[in-house]
Amino acid sequence: MTAQDLDRAAWFKGASVECSIDSSPPDRPFRLVLLGAPGVGKGTQAELISQRLRPCHLSTGDVFRAAKSLPASERTPAITQALACMQRGELVPDDTVINIVRERSRCMTCPAGFLLDGFPRTVRQAEALDVLLTQLGVKLDAVLSYDMPLEQVIARLSGRRTCAGCKAVFHVTGRPPKVPDVCDNCGGQLVLREDDRPESIRVRMQAYQTSTAPLTDYYQKAGLLVSLSAAGAPEEIYQRTAAALSSLRR
Repeated sequence: MTAQDLDRAAWFKGASVECSIDSSPPDRPFRLVLLGAPGVGKGTQAELISQRLRPCHLSTGDVFRAAKSLPASERTPAITQALACMQRGELVPDDTVINIVRERSRCMTCPAGFLLDGFPRTVRQAEALDVLLTQLGVKLDAVLSYDMPLEQVIARLSGRRTCAGCKAVFHVTGRPPKVPDVCDNCGGQLVLREDDRPESIRVRMQAYQTSTAPLTDYYQKAGLLVSLSAAGAPEEIYQRTAAALSSLRR
């Protein structure tokens, strides 16, 4: 079973549509939150966890991307407000993000479990999630926090090269192109994005640490935080994750 086998229609479009969930959900569904700075490989781990342990991957980033293609008549007030903020280059306010998740509260009772990715990002959002889950009679199993030293994050992100044409992503050491600075797919020029320059990465990481440190403290005090090293190959990191989750079951 792959992540795509779980139809996440209700997550993308809200409570007005139905998901088609696998007829034999796991005996012990996991209900998880994922945390991790840009560049630590959190997205890859989300895919692996969703594929192998079968929780429904609920990414707020996916919601925002899907909302852009929705007709205006199908957009909720919260989605409309979020898109307006994004078009102005502003952060989406906590209240709006909370309302977007609340519109999709049925996804929190998914028989396959869930894997929340991109929410919560602040303590206020975490508190709102606690209230929502309590109302639904659901409890989080764990908050997985993927950690990596700053210099390793910089080395990983600053090595990325993006095709100016098709936007394919390569890495100078991890996934080098066949011809230096030339895209394997379309022959376009590979460039270092402004966001991937070391000085830009440091600014992004500082902003992440400032916003997320209180959040990790919040979940640490709640006894839910599971800190995991993001060093190594994706499969190594996944095995650490699986071992930590297995210990929760015991």
